[in-house]
Amino acid sequence: MRRNRHFLLFCSVLLFSAMGYAQSTFPLNDVADPKYSHYAFTNATIVKDANTTITNGTLIIKDGKIAAIGQGLKVPAGAIEINAKGKYIYPSFVDIYSDYGTPAPQPRQGGFDFFARSQLTTNTKGAYGWNQAIRPEVETYKVFSADETKAKSFRDIGFGTVLTHVKDGISRGTGSVVTLADEKENMVILKDRASAHYSFSKGTSTQSYPGSIMGSIALLRQTYMDAQWYKNKPTAEGVNISLQAWNEIQNLPQIFEANDKWNVLRADRVGDEAGVQYIIKAGGNEYQRIDEMKGTKAT
Repeated sequence: MRRNRHFLLFCSVLLFSAMGYAQSTFPLNDVADPKYSHYAFTNATIVKDANTTITNGTLIIKDGKIAAIGQGLKVPAGAIEINAKGKYIYPSFVDIYSDYGTPAPQPRQGGFDFFARSQLTTNTKGAYGWNQAIRPEVETYKVFSADETKAKSFRDIGFGTVLTHVKDGISRGTGSVVTLADEKENMVILKDRASAHYSFSKGTSTQSYPGSIMGSIALLRQTYMDAQWYKNKPTAEGVNISLQAWNEIQNLPQIFEANDKWNVLRADRVGDEAGVQYIIKAGGNEYQRIDEMKGTKAT
């Protein structure tokens, strides 16, 4: 039995135990939506560290933290017991910014044609917003496809779980938390809608606008205002799938790909104006403006 086909992940358990429990489909004689935070994984092979492997071990998780590891541990009263016989539990890293398992964006065909007619509105069919670089309706878990070759390359360097999303557009929709197990998609998705993603890059959009970072900033600011206006269901707008999705994902962690010290500051200004605290994906030169970076209060 191969380890990579049957395993649990320390980091997955630590980070996602509160949201990864089995959901009952039958009514319970109890309060609605009970939350469990006490688990006991029994009969597992636990790789504690490079030199210590525990067979028929028990791992106890309480309130998202490891409470105990060992053999012959008593399952605490009230804990949910999960029989992990034949499975492995071992430590791993979590990559919180990945596009693992998502379709590669298709590049625009040909170079820029100065004589071509400008494309001013989206060519996406359906009741979507006017700019195809704004794609909050994209849901990674619906297009996710497990890839064992790529998953193994992650596992080989110590990763067991990733937060993945489609890296295309200014508003990129939602990301998903998935494990890197050699299993079918429905068995590796830990959280379907885990985060919302943004950037200043319009990606594969074929529209003329935005054509600069100034345009991207303006489009983001306008979309925040449009989405706020759309909350009142204006008759003149009808159904706008993009603005509806935008509003629905604002309660998720908001992650912005900046990749540069100046773009970090630009993104933070946009977020401040909209009342949003971004989690910033940096580029490596932010230390050159360390005081300004601290002032953003971004993570």
